[in-house]
Amino acid sequence: MKMAEDTIDLDLTLRWPEFTLQVAQSLPGRGVTALFGHSGSGKTTLLRCVAGLERPEGTLRFKGQVWQDARSVLPAHQRPVGYVFQEANLFPHLSVLGNLRYGMKRAGRAHADLDPIVEMLGIGHLLRRRPALLSGGERQRVGIARALSMQPELLLMDEPLSALDIQRKQEILPYLERLHNTLDIPILYVTHAPAEVLRLADHVVMMSGGLVQASLPLAQAVALPGTPLFAGQSHVAILLAQAGDAEQGLRHLQIAGQTLRVPEDACAHCAPGRTMRLEVSARDVSISLLHLPEVSINNQVQVCIADIADAAHPVNVLVKLELGDGQLLFAEITRASRERLELRPGMLVWALVKAVALAGDLRGASVH
Repeated sequence: MKMAEDTIDLDLTLRWPEFTLQVAQSLPGRGVTALFGHSGSGKTTLLRCVAGLERPEGTLRFKGQVWQDARSVLPAHQRPVGYVFQEANLFPHLSVLGNLRYGMKRAGRAHADLDPIVEMLGIGHLLRRRPALLSGGERQRVGIARALSMQPELLLMDEPLSALDIQRKQEILPYLERLHNTLDIPILYVTHAPAEVLRLADHVVMMSGGLVQASLPLAQAVALPGTPLFAGQSHVAILLAQAGDAEQGLRHLQIAGQTLRVPEDACAHCAPGRTMRLEVSARDVSISLLHLPEVSINNQVQVCIADIADAAHPVNVLVKLELGDGQLLFAEITRASRERLELRPGMLVWALVKAVALAGDLRGASVH
């Protein structure tokens, strides 16, 4: 396993009577890496090994720093990590500010500046409140702030949304995106929810039975045949686009030398020149053999058919479409349409995407 100064290098084995974790991977030292899998796959156990809360055999190096090898093991309290648990576990007798200051003191950061963290997580109005007066989403935001107040070099997040209802998840997700776009520290993010992977991750580690099944950049993970990210659901493509000018209420996004258009009021953060991250569902993509200037669909981009495979629904097929620059789209169409158009790999076709289908999926991208 090749090691670099900007990676997290793991070669760890942890044996229990009924479970063994074995991980030999080099993970990115920047961005968000999602540890994805069902319950019992070893995600949280791996996170605890990185934190020093479990004692596996093997080696662990963080950006060239040895945290564990055959000669020594850096104890948990000396590892520069912030840990966000499923439950915030705040001290009920302390205010929000008191909880933050306690964490800072324990980490030897008593004089650290809290203002940027408080502002980033939008908790300034909560500082004098006790935890009992906070919602679940507010408590978790405070828990994240407490982890960041320790000024970690690595942030570990163990299913931070799993204890929240749908409304609270939607409340906190924009703050997690803000962390992703703002922080210059790597994040290991444990989840079993595909939607969180698609929205937050740059890299995905798929785990099962204590083993790594695949470790890929997100764009490659969504293109993986039979990927568990879309079990029984429509495929989603992850695209990186550069925001351009707006015209007639539509913002132009440049992707692989071509243009997609989205409603301007749906992408408030699409400043010209900014890189945006776009999710496109396969069910929102149609295929045409010709460019169609006489239809209302603004988004028509030329693509090459890379592959045609079975879709989740037996009546449909999934068509993988190459945009260029390594970027992919997917279209889920009926088998009857495939036969009528005589589609086959290698054909140049046009992918049609309604602008309104893209309106809710744009967000700033942290490109690493």
